[in-house]
Amino acid sequence: MNNPLDTLLIHGGLTTDSKTGAVNTPIYQTSTYAQAALGQNLGYEYSRTKNPTRDGIESLIAELEGGKFGFAFASGMAAIGTILSLFKSGDKILISHNVYGGTFRILDKVFSNFNIRYEIIDMRDLSSLESAITPEVKALLIETPANPLMSVISLQQIAKVAKAKGILSIVDNTFMTPYLQRPLEFGIDIVVHSATKYLGGHSDVVAGLAVTSDEALAERIGFLQNSIGGVLAPFDSFLLIRGIKTLGLRMQRHCENALQIAEFLSSHSGVQKVYYPGLPTDEGYCIHKEQARGGGGMISFELKEGYDYREFFASTRLIALAESLGGVESLLCHPASMTHASIPAEIRAKVGITDSLIRLSVGIEYANDLIEDIAQAIERAKR
Repeated sequence: MNNPLDTLLIHGGLTTDSKTGAVNTPIYQTSTYAQAALGQNLGYEYSRTKNPTRDGIESLIAELEGGKFGFAFASGMAAIGTILSLFKSGDKILISHNVYGGTFRILDKVFSNFNIRYEIIDMRDLSSLESAITPEVKALLIETPANPLMSVISLQQIAKVAKAKGILSIVDNTFMTPYLQRPLEFGIDIVVHSATKYLGGHSDVVAGLAVTSDEALAERIGFLQNSIGGVLAPFDSFLLIRGIKTLGLRMQRHCENALQIAEFLSSHSGVQKVYYPGLPTDEGYCIHKEQARGGGGMISFELKEGYDYREFFASTRLIALAESLGGVESLLCHPASMTHASIPAEIRAKVGITDSLIRLSVGIEYANDLIEDIAQAIERAKR
């Protein structure tokens, strides 16, 4: 899988040290900076506002996403929370019909306190979307492929509708990363990431990122980043830069393994349904192929009646049951009780997040080992 980002992953951003020539970004573990005189500094005053190591990751993610301005946060939710702080009382945000549970929770339990409202819309249906955009709607917030049902939404159409209505478009690009998908190229205004996942890649750092090309928007986000203060620490910025250097190699393996496993699951007699946009049989395949360079490493599936999903989770030997995704190791998740537990059961049922849904983050292990582990766990789950 040749990709124009392969070299940029290694050499992009302010990730070498001009002072010493160090090929790795130094960790500037400092809270403050000496100033020569009143109003005279070297571009840095206080590390909440600006830090050289954080500059490295912020400039790198901006380049990788094809944007102009990058922002690094202490977590993916800190990034989402800061972006949502762009809005004011009385504003309304439309969110796609399946999103990460934490995104739903912060809107439903936190920003609702400030009279910022939301509505869940199946944004694959453009007529429903357009009719839902009333004067108080100020933004569309989507994931594609969405978490956890991997539903695909046209980035081009979302950007087109948002621009026509004079509202913002925000895309959580965590599942795809800029290696596979670059929403800004389709006219999206803001891209966010839980960089904890594929960008870090090793389950050893918690981080969030945001990118835009709009200067006025960037100024507002920068003000909020500094004011709220949920910034990424220097050491975590260093780890994230290091993780991104191998992103290309890892994403290639994630995609290869996931496609093999998705094909295996699709042909298994005990599997009811597979959700994976890299399969030609997936309903979102054609749109996904137009806007992404691969299917990614995330799969969801349901076992047939007569199989106990609880026993399946208890029976894997190699694949761990754990929150999160995107690491080199494969992880299983039960969305209904884990990542999406904060979404009320009636809403989960309405959008299709059933109790029997299984989400698999496919790692970079030997694919046959993973398939063997899944196969024996399905067999043990048979009642």
